[in-house]
Amino acid sequence: MEPALIGTRLASAVLSPLLRRLLVQEGGGAALTDRPVRLAGLLSFRGEKRTLTERDVRRLAGTLVRESLTRPGEPPFPGDEAEAVADALSRSLLALGDLEMDDVQAVRHGHRELARRLRTSPAARSAAEGLSADAALYLDSITEWACLHILQFFTQRSSFVARTLVEQSRTQAELIAKLDELILRVPRADARDAAFERRYLPYIARRHGQLTIYGIDLHEAPDEWPLDMAYLCLEASARTGPSGDRPTVPHARPEPPDDGVRWLRRASVTDGPEAEPVPADQTLAAHDRVLLRGVAGSGKTTLVQWLAVSATRTAGEDPDGRMAYLHDRVPFVLPLRTLTRHGERLPAPGGFLSAVGCPLTPPEGWADRVLTAGRGLILVDGLDEVPEAERSRTRRWLRDLLGAYGDGNRWLVTSRPAAVRDDWLAPDGFTDLTLSPMSRRAVTAFVQRWHRAAGADAGTYEQPLQDALRGKRDLAALATNPLMCGLICALHRDRRGFLPHGRRALYEAALTMLLTRRDRERDLGAPSGVDLAEAPQIQLVQRLAYWMTLNGRTQMDRSRAESLVTGAIPAVPEAAAAGDPQAVFGHLLHRSGLLRESSPGAVDFVHRTFQDFLAAKAIVDDWHIGVLTRHAADDQWEDVIRMSVAHARPRERAEIFTELLASADAAPDRATQLRILVVAAAAMEQATEIAPTVRETLLSRTAEAIPPRTVEEARALSAAGPLVLDLLPGPEHTADDDVARMTVVTASLVGSDAAVPFLARYAEHPSVRVRSQLVWAWDRYGHDEYARDVIAAVDPSGLYFTVRNAEQARSIAALAGGRAVHFQGNLPGELITATVRACAPPAVRISQNPQLTDLTWLADAPASPEDVEIDRCPALTDLSAVGPLTTLLLDDSQLAVVERAPTTEGVHVELRRAVPNLRRIPALFPGLPSLSVVHLWQDEPVDLSPLTAADGLHRVLLVGDPALFMGADDLAARVSLTVRPPE
Repeated sequence: MEPALIGTRLASAVLSPLLRRLLVQEGGGAALTDRPVRLAGLLSFRGEKRTLTERDVRRLAGTLVRESLTRPGEPPFPGDEAEAVADALSRSLLALGDLEMDDVQAVRHGHRELARRLRTSPAARSAAEGLSADAALYLDSITEWACLHILQFFTQRSSFVARTLVEQSRTQAELIAKLDELILRVPRADARDAAFERRYLPYIARRHGQLTIYGIDLHEAPDEWPLDMAYLCLEASARTGPSGDRPTVPHARPEPPDDGVRWLRRASVTDGPEAEPVPADQTLAAHDRVLLRGVAGSGKTTLVQWLAVSATRTAGEDPDGRMAYLHDRVPFVLPLRTLTRHGERLPAPGGFLSAVGCPLTPPEGWADRVLTAGRGLILVDGLDEVPEAERSRTRRWLRDLLGAYGDGNRWLVTSRPAAVRDDWLAPDGFTDLTLSPMSRRAVTAFVQRWHRAAGADAGTYEQPLQDALRGKRDLAALATNPLMCGLICALHRDRRGFLPHGRRALYEAALTMLLTRRDRERDLGAPSGVDLAEAPQIQLVQRLAYWMTLNGRTQMDRSRAESLVTGAIPAVPEAAAAGDPQAVFGHLLHRSGLLRESSPGAVDFVHRTFQDFLAAKAIVDDWHIGVLTRHAADDQWEDVIRMSVAHARPRERAEIFTELLASADAAPDRATQLRILVVAAAAMEQATEIAPTVRETLLSRTAEAIPPRTVEEARALSAAGPLVLDLLPGPEHTADDDVARMTVVTASLVGSDAAVPFLARYAEHPSVRVRSQLVWAWDRYGHDEYARDVIAAVDPSGLYFTVRNAEQARSIAALAGGRAVHFQGNLPGELITATVRACAPPAVRISQNPQLTDLTWLADAPASPEDVEIDRCPALTDLSAVGPLTTLLLDDSQLAVVERAPTTEGVHVELRRAVPNLRRIPALFPGLPSLSVVHLWQDEPVDLSPLTAADGLHRVLLVGDPALFMGADDLAARVSLTVRPPE
């Protein structure tokens, strides 16, 4: 029975006078002069102020029980238990005098807790034994009801309120003092984090803000150069297009619909928006997670450095705002070669800094807080440098991190192209991009920057080298990435304008420069106390290269490296005579220019390509040909095999090729067989002499993989170099469009000028995708030659001819009209105007141009294009110059200026990628007939209902799973709706 039910039988008018007699009546004040008064001192039946006896309390309890039984209604318990219940109640009330608490504490506990303590006293428990269930329930309820009234009496005492306020004040003062002491003793986490980041970010900027440019450390030049001066931004492109790294961008015009609206479509692989090449340092601006592939020396690690340093800068240090998306992010640079050196578990965030040798100690839990807040920039460098057997473990580590910290953070993983399959990280939301080979324009810029960094005395060598790169095809074929460009620049200057021919000769000259000529030409003598010629140094260093390659490492413990070198010294007489073995190792580490101590206790080569070159030399010297064939399908051994062929003598080369073919025959599947054949074919390029029979056998076997079936096979075949051109079929033998496209993809990726005549044969192919690949390949070759031999011959129907620089614009302007032009990138308005005037294109597309503000060039054009497309031009604010167009195609970023769109009859506006702004469209086009088409490419659900309010809308094109488009049936009742599944 609840106390409230007791209250219905015993009104407060009955209970209160009875229970009040239990308490002593006190005077005013807070009762602070003595110690707090316990409940025993407040009772009228205890202490010196006693007015009731124990007998009186029992009489009072009996009165309460009788009142409950005589009230109308069913009695709460059998009448014969009245005396026992009264006895138990009196014992409970008498237990008040035994409680060690005062009135303030009693009120704080509450009436239920007070009743529980009374009922559990020994006397009360003993008296309640033997009661019936109803009697026990009544006893519990009447005790709680009595305690409720008693506490009410306590709160009415004049001293209670005053003492409560005093105790609260004391408690608050004590709490504040304890908190102040705690704050002084343990500073707030965010304050500690901010203080640490003020130290950590400058450390990252110092550690990664310098870049080694090989060879310029001659003649008193410093060893390293500021990253700002040396960094060259390359392009990255998606691996999903037909070229494997650049999707097509055709301008196809199918037959117009019945309503006469002309469509602008893209005949790309997905028939959706193309993934155009973007600056490599902007990839994380568009994608939170990127797997970036690139060949050795392509600039992957330099990009990681650039991103890390950019994240440490403020807005004032980035005036053009290019890297603003990284501001306020905390970079974690994680080179896998370092993290996997000992084969230990890959670190959790708390161990990131210590694992890479950072001397700073962060506050406990700092990295976890950074990543939980989505502020991290995680740069995982060198997936290919993890042994193949350990890559699954690395992926699990990445997935664990993504599962815990995926939201908000940005992730970049770098790798060589063939290290992992294309979908290796796709399920985890990574966009797969590839660093494009350096274009002629990029090579020119690199050479200019290199000579500017090298100093005034290097300037006399710049122009002769530029001329050589344009005139010597074999030299230009080597200058495809920053590493090779740097070596060529260094050797050209070091050898007073004379360059070696071929890759092997280039590396040998670089070794000579680094191992012997550097200290000699700087008049340093023997600063390490060891004077060694080039040959013994190579003999010793190649032992390290061979061990690392054989064990799938690109870094090793310093102690192991020293042990390998000192153990090999007795077999190298000149090294043995040079002095103490430890001193010889120190000389190789600090003076050779090939090795470095990349982190405390760890040694690696200054670049992976030197390791591959020297490992190949060690294999050929010791003739460990079985090692080559066992690793023929291993991506980490591709360059080693090529360099082994370069080091070998003719009879040795023949044996290498024979063993490789036998390994291909024994391959477990076609993919492995193709990889081995391509490696063998690519290695032929390094053979200065090869038996005709061996060559013919290799070519015939390689032809088995031609034409390639997939983009991956095309990319692999192109690695064989110009010799693959002799095996590819011409257009007369490729009736199938897919076969023709894969053939052109392969040839366009070769990158040698020898491919230009072959590509020109496909200029009139009927397939738009084939011809669009020819247009995209323009950047890979000389502008003038390619424009004359290929671009001028390409059938322009259905294509956009992309212009990315002034040279290409000049070439397009010199050709006859009728070519739709795509101006891509930060091109000035004057250049666009001049080109449009010269070639009068039927359609113009402008994309990724941050400085385009208006379309005045349209008004100046002698013949305005019929179709104009504006894509990702955020500065555009004025469309007033738009003339009598057939179609104006805008992406959703231009919706802010749509209100100024022309209302000329016959002009149609098309919106692309407008999903985030669907609800704005009806307001921006209130009955405006110019909005005719909305294009949507979707891979997530979208509600189309806002489009039903756009009165002027004629047609909607949807590309994606039909189930993703909610409200499509209602929209189809109002407009012409086309839903096409992705291809």
